[in-house]
Amino acid sequence: MTARLTTRTTRLTAWAATLLLAGCSLAPVHQRPDAPIPTQWPGQGAAAQPSSAAMLGWQAFIADAKLRQLVELALAHNRDLRQTLLDVDAARAMYRVQRADRLPGVDVQANGTRQRVPGDLNGTGQPATQSSYRVGVGLAAFELDLFGRVRSLSESALNEYLATEEAARSARISLTGEVVQAYLARDGAQRQHRLAERTLHSREAVLRLTAARRAAGTASALDHQDALGLARQARAELERTERAFRQADNALLLLSGVTDLSPYLPGQPGAASVLVQDIAPGAPAALLAHRPDIQAAEYRLRARHADIGAARAAFFPRIALTGFLGSSSAELSELFRSGQRAWSFAPQISLPIFDGGRNQAQLDLATVRRDMAVAAYERAIQTAFREVADALAATDTLRREEAAHRALAESSRETLRLAEARYRAGVDDQLRYLEAQRNAFASESAWIDVATRRQIALAGLFRVLGGGWHERVDGISGGKQGGERS
Repeated sequence: MTARLTTRTTRLTAWAATLLLAGCSLAPVHQRPDAPIPTQWPGQGAAAQPSSAAMLGWQAFIADAKLRQLVELALAHNRDLRQTLLDVDAARAMYRVQRADRLPGVDVQANGTRQRVPGDLNGTGQPATQSSYRVGVGLAAFELDLFGRVRSLSESALNEYLATEEAARSARISLTGEVVQAYLARDGAQRQHRLAERTLHSREAVLRLTAARRAAGTASALDHQDALGLARQARAELERTERAFRQADNALLLLSGVTDLSPYLPGQPGAASVLVQDIAPGAPAALLAHRPDIQAAEYRLRARHADIGAARAAFFPRIALTGFLGSSSAELSELFRSGQRAWSFAPQISLPIFDGGRNQAQLDLATVRRDMAVAAYERAIQTAFREVADALAATDTLRREEAAHRALAESSRETLRLAEARYRAGVDDQLRYLEAQRNAFASESAWIDVATRRQIALAGLFRVLGGGWHERVDGISGGKQGGERS
């Protein structure tokens, strides 16, 4: 009785030790590397940092209703984004395949053999035909994950999947930004085209007036040629802006992925702002939480840590279990009768002794890849900081530049009005009036160009901050991530 209890206690202790070891992992503990960036933006005071664009969703950032519809169209129909989402599905499937190795695979097995055995191989000395049939459930080479090798491989696949998911979120951000910028470029081209039309009509009127004055002898041939040159210049500018306008339409058509955008594009430039004009950059550390490319780099770093754990586990023994439980018989008709129960249990243990340095090389490779992932993570942070700093500089300087060009355009329009009045009254010659026309057009065109670039820079700032882009990729949610981790 005592011996039986001792045996049972020994078995329970062995099973407890096995379960305890099964939870072990040889992967390094992940620690997020320090961010190699300053604590505040260049030229930004600490008072400008408490809030962030992350508090503002892209639907709220885009004030124009038609542009919001275009963005939703692109997110639903863009082919490049669709390909990226399919990559996420593929990565998820690969993770599920790898995760399945952590559980035993039980399947139904049925087989039969029939063979003729020669007499010299048979105990009776006579040739005989032998049959064997078997049916039941089997366990096929299930590895006891004592040192966390399978678990580490599963963790690596999980983090690769999560990195791919973040890449898809980054693709959504880029697509949304491209649609906004293309829409703003179209709006700017439309404004330039309307300016060119007005300028052409004005210069053609001056050309007709000059021709009449030349016929009356009060204007020279040189005056007529100057007026004709300005009219032709306006005609060329009209064609240039028409080309830019059409190309902007084509860009939006490609990004949206639909065949007809006419219901979503305004016929005339709007007077109201397309975007919210004031967003706060927040602190640089907020990039770690909101930029999907940084989060993807950190997931890849986690995956490389898991690879090190798997490479370390390869130095330790590996135990695999194979078993069968069912019925076995020499006659098919006797297979399911009582007394035909059969079972087999075949554990296998392997311990690497000499592998030519393969395991050590695999560990060295995993370590180097971990160091590469650290460098890539730090590089992603530095790139994000530089992009935000550039965007802040662009929005700040373009705001002041736009104000200066607006004042210059207003001054040029007033100069043109006075020059036209003096020319028609005969106080000044035509040369000064034509020069005022040139300056007014150039100032107005430059103002439109800078205003468009400032709006595009504002959209770029919102994009590089990662703010408002916390919506998950279609079909993927934070809840599912939590479930997949377990």
